[in-house]
Amino acid sequence: MKNLRLFSVAALFIGLSVVSFKTFLLESEKRELKSDLIELSDVKYGVFNVDEWKQIFTDILTKKISEFEIVGENRDAMKLKISNLLTEAISDFKEGIHEKNFDSIKDFIVSSAISLNDYLNIWKEDIPQMTDAIMKVADNPENKELIKKILIDKLNGYADSTFAAMDYSVRDSLLVKYEQSSVSSAKNILSLQMKDFQKESDSYKFILIGLAVILGILILTFKQITKFEFVIFTFACSALLIIGLFLPMIEIDARLSNVHMTFMGEVITFQDQVLYFKSKSIIEVVRLMLTQGGVDLLIVGVLVFLFSVLFPWAKLISGVVLMLSESLRENKILSFLVFKTGKWSMADVMVVAIFMAYIGFSGILTEQLNQIQGLSSQIELLTTNESNLQVGFFAFAMFAVLGLLLSSKLKKQINDIKK
Repeated sequence: MKNLRLFSVAALFIGLSVVSFKTFLLESEKRELKSDLIELSDVKYGVFNVDEWKQIFTDILTKKISEFEIVGENRDAMKLKISNLLTEAISDFKEGIHEKNFDSIKDFIVSSAISLNDYLNIWKEDIPQMTDAIMKVADNPENKELIKKILIDKLNGYADSTFAAMDYSVRDSLLVKYEQSSVSSAKNILSLQMKDFQKESDSYKFILIGLAVILGILILTFKQITKFEFVIFTFACSALLIIGLFLPMIEIDARLSNVHMTFMGEVITFQDQVLYFKSKSIIEVVRLMLTQGGVDLLIVGVLVFLFSVLFPWAKLISGVVLMLSESLRENKILSFLVFKTGKWSMADVMVVAIFMAYIGFSGILTEQLNQIQGLSSQIELLTTNESNLQVGFFAFAMFAVLGLLLSSKLKKQINDIKK
């Protein structure tokens, strides 16, 4: 019977170790994939990208101008129509992105709106010259691309004096990495891969939780735990702790899922625009606080490292020493770490609270997204907060519970021996 019990505990530990290892590898691959997908979906390449708007402007204006029939007797009238069209384009768009509509959102968006207004003002002053350039080629329907080139050249000249040049090196390297010619095709491929990874990740997560629950039940039901069994249980806790420390606990993901507006009768749509994304493990947060923060963050980083890394490991190791060495069971330091630290159990909660505060609060993000959603009557916005708990959170929580059960069982057994 004892051999069967020992075999069961060992089998559960091996299963937990294998699942933990597979989970770590899978989550690492998924994080890299998600990071690439987030980069390609970043709002800086979409709705906040001046190059994207230049392309939209020129496509719509070229289409409108190409519809005009310019013949000798109506050239003056068509010139006036083209000039009015350019003026209308500026007025329509400025009405949609006017500075007053951005009062409720962050400074960088406000700054973008102001810069775009300046950009449009420069364009408005140059409408006569632009109209003349277009009139020279507009009477030939085959010059559609030439009209577009004139518009692009003008817009590029304005942009150079208004906006900083956009760096596309990271985006282009990702397109090469996934052998795609466009952002949309790359995002489609990555999204499909992410769904497969997420499905497999969920399976491993549930298996991990199930094995941890079974181990917890065994700790509770065993009247006495042998030294070897105690070591195995401790190793199981260590596997969960490693996952909890090195994998992200929470993922904050705020995005504009759909931006819909009408410009000169043409529908403009942006989808899946990431505003903010952050996903870091406890170890990554500690390293960031210790290396890049000021004195205040340095202190917090030391506290997080103390309570989330050193303290749990010291408690596990001290428990094994007390279980294996009868001569050290009176050691005050070891006893304090294992038995007298109940009031320190809230340290785990504090770690999670600090971690979540550093990454960002879901409720605050939701409120900000609601403000963005109502920023303008000219633009239809659908925002979404896709923040969720990650495997690291569940692993760390299971470690905390199993560690508590294990130390309680050890205390009971030592007290029984003393009696």
